[in-house]
Amino acid sequence: MLAYSFAIYGHKNVLSAHRKTIEFTKDADLTKNGDCIVGVRSDFSPEELKKFLDLKGIKITIIANSAKDLITATPNKNFDSDREMVVRMGGFDSKRTFAMRADKAASSLNRDLVAALRMGVKATVTVSEA
Repeated sequence: MLAYSFAIYGHKNVLSAHRKTIEFTKDADLTKNGDCIVGVRSDFSPEELKKFLDLKGIKITIIANSAKDLITATPNKNFDSDREMVVRMGGFDSKRTFAMRADKAASSLNRDLVAALRMGVKATVTVSEA
């Protein structure tokens, strides 16, 4: 089974309030305007993520401390960003969009997970075949 894990870090400004998207960014800082961003300083490899683009479905698991959540989605064949990885509930296609038709957005993530991320902890994101 295809699986790939990478690290993200929480931030004091993680709001996890967006109702349609989730984002992981390589940027180190986060303002409160980025209400979909749940992880900064992401160390994902675009080359590794592109291995998932031809699959029909993927699972994205986020684990921070003892809290976790799972998102299922459809990968976007046009993903081509080395800075941002966006997961959308809708079907909007952009080079930043890693996956679409997700079953969760930032606002629906486990609130214990969000609390841990708000404390700035290191977390693990795993992408795998659905």
